[in-house]
Amino acid sequence: MRRSAPAVLALAVGVFGIITTEMGIVGVLPQVASRLHVSAAAAGLLVGSFALVVAVSGPFMTLGASRLDRRAVLAAAMGVFAVSNAVYALSTHFAVMLAFRVVPALVHPVFFSVALATAVRLGRPEDATRATARVFAGITAGFAFGVPFTSYLADHFSLSVAFWFGAAVNLLGLIGVLRFLPALPPGERLSYGRQLGVLRRGRTWLSIASVVLVFAALFSVYGYFAEYLGAVTGVGGSRISALLMVFGVVMIFGNFAFAALLRAGAVRTVLLFPVLCAAVYVLVYAFGARVAPMIALVPLWAAVHSGGLIVCQHWLGRDTQDAPEFGNSLFVSFSNLGITAGTAVGGWVLAALGGRSLPWVGVGFALAALAVVVLRLALDRRADPAGAGPGVVAAANSGVMRVS
Repeated sequence: MRRSAPAVLALAVGVFGIITTEMGIVGVLPQVASRLHVSAAAAGLLVGSFALVVAVSGPFMTLGASRLDRRAVLAAAMGVFAVSNAVYALSTHFAVMLAFRVVPALVHPVFFSVALATAVRLGRPEDATRATARVFAGITAGFAFGVPFTSYLADHFSLSVAFWFGAAVNLLGLIGVLRFLPALPPGERLSYGRQLGVLRRGRTWLSIASVVLVFAALFSVYGYFAEYLGAVTGVGGSRISALLMVFGVVMIFGNFAFAALLRAGAVRTVLLFPVLCAAVYVLVYAFGARVAPMIALVPLWAAVHSGGLIVCQHWLGRDTQDAPEFGNSLFVSFSNLGITAGTAVGGWVLAALGGRSLPWVGVGFALAALAVVVLRLALDRRADPAGAGPGVVAAANSGVMRVS
């Protein structure tokens, strides 16, 4: 990993820039609405449209880019995000800003899919999960630092300064990709039919369903983090900001902890994750109305939440090893679909039953995910009646650890 470390770091910086662009706008929506002279609901389209485009276009865009040099693809994506942030900083027209939310959303899943596979390709096979965790660290760092810092810059300087910060981070990622990544031709050129062939397997669709359900479980509650702590726990705004920062920082370390758990026992970790998720939500419900226990519970919640990314990517990746980049794009698209579904159901429950009931939505989605994972493993056992024990083998050219 020594030689590949700067390259993987460059990819993590790129991921940090993309997350800062995608989610940073959430904290500055009031300023955006005021600047563009639109309602808060209209400004919200800048967030929803991004997630929807990612969910719908991801596999197709990744498929289309599958025969191009990987460094060129990654650099082009970073360039698109840098330019888009510059447009945000300068634009005063809603239609222009909306268009430049759609454009980077088209290349968002391509960057993630290629970055994950490239990080593994540059290192040793046995370091596959560690390399993936380092790229995912850019995501958690984006939530922990990029998003709140964007909000800070908008509040204390100006909205334009906040967006110029996003442009600078993405430009730094672009420079890192060009400086530290070698030219990376796609290698064996997989036909489109062979890549799409992973979708002909029923097991793949079960894995996809579990990814959707896990992300729905995660974001049905986390999506209303501030609302729950404010309305149910009675925590003030400044404390909520601090707890969001704590949540993001803990996620960075939790990401690597779950990578270690996957290396020690992949199937066991995949089974354990929805159980841990449900257990945390039961605790959130039990202590939600008590300030001190709830504050103490936030780091545990963050640690479990952080595992969703790498556990789900691994789980789906084991069914898409024949086309790892296309498989990663499926992960990006369907995880976004899960986020959309989870926040929609969570929002409905919040409006109909109040914030106190919100954790039970997460419990329901987590238990549904566990049931699908168990069904998926049952199909494995039926296909392998000899019961050869699952062993963890590094997949040299994929973004996952192979379970065979």
